Amino acid sequence: MIKVENLVKRYGTNYALNNVSFEIQSGEIVGLLGPNGAGKSTTMNILTGYLSSTSGAAYIDGINVFEDPMAAKKLIGFLPEQPPVYPDMTVLEYLNFVYELKGCKLEREAHLSEIMEVVKLTDVKKRLIRNLSKGYKQRVGIAQALVGDPKVVIFDEPTVGLDPKQILEVRNLLRTLAKRHTVILSTHILAEVQAVCERVLIINKGELIADDRTENLTRVIEDGYHYEIKVIGPQKDVQKTLSQSAGVKSVTPTGQKDAEAHCYLVESTSGVDVRKTLFSICASNNWPIIGLMPVGTDLETVFIKLVERSDGQATVNTSERKSAR
Repeated sequence: MIKVENLVKRYGTNYALNNVSFEIQSGEIVGLLGPNGAGKSTTMNILTGYLSSTSGAAYIDGINVFEDPMAAKKLIGFLPEQPPVYPDMTVLEYLNFVYELKGCKLEREAHLSEIMEVVKLTDVKKRLIRNLSKGYKQRVGIAQALVGDPKVVIFDEPTVGLDPKQILEVRNLLRTLAKRHTVILSTHILAEVQAVCERVLIINKGELIADDRTENLTRVIEDGYHYEIKVIGPQKDVQKTLSQSAGVKSVTPTGQKDAEAHCYLVESTSGVDVRKTLFSICASNNWPIIGLMPVGTDLETVFIKLVERSDGQATVNTSERKSAR
């Protein structure tokens, strides 16, 4: 559905995007992450036709964004960080205005009614937008992006300023939209991506540094598996014995207890699943295990480590270029 090939956006000698390529399939919901100034907004602005590129190509459902921008734009709905709403209009008046603006050909009443039902705006359709809460204004912004039934919808920070209940409602809405649309979600809230997105693209300093399914990203930075184990037994003996077991890289007490059991964080060597070994050793020593579960690295940690790794490589590359001079 979306294809980006070797996209470059240069301002003088500075690169906002440097040879970025990726593909997004129909029906995917993808998180676009990156620090401030990384190139996220530039990528979205190019895809939506607000900005040209220095070189490279971008396609929406096979249509070249640069060669046929009007046709490409008809396939995209966009919600910027600040919803583009008119506070002196009612919700229905505003959606009718957007319908006219987009030159929509779908049956007006049925189409707008369906959108308001999906976004849960039906009960407030006759209210002035200025009198709506922040959450409802955000819903109006989402609704305008859906007018025309675009194949692709792009959301920039859709939950900023919302309360926890509103955030949960918007997350559920995004999941619903993914059943019918291809969704790109750009946000600084990493928990949002972890909760909603199937796949993550991470951009740093204009370069794509990660592209993988959300649950697979931790493998990029982890050498082995991590487990939390709860064992009833002498803490020092348990730690020493488990740490000397085959395939175990380290055993660290967490300082927490569950009834009589001490808790430990166990890290295995690369690619080794040590759960059977742990059970066998504890059983042979009469140390009951009352809990054993895998521990994944959260997306925030992955993001920070990938960006730090990318910054380190960029520093090395810069030093090499200076040395070459």
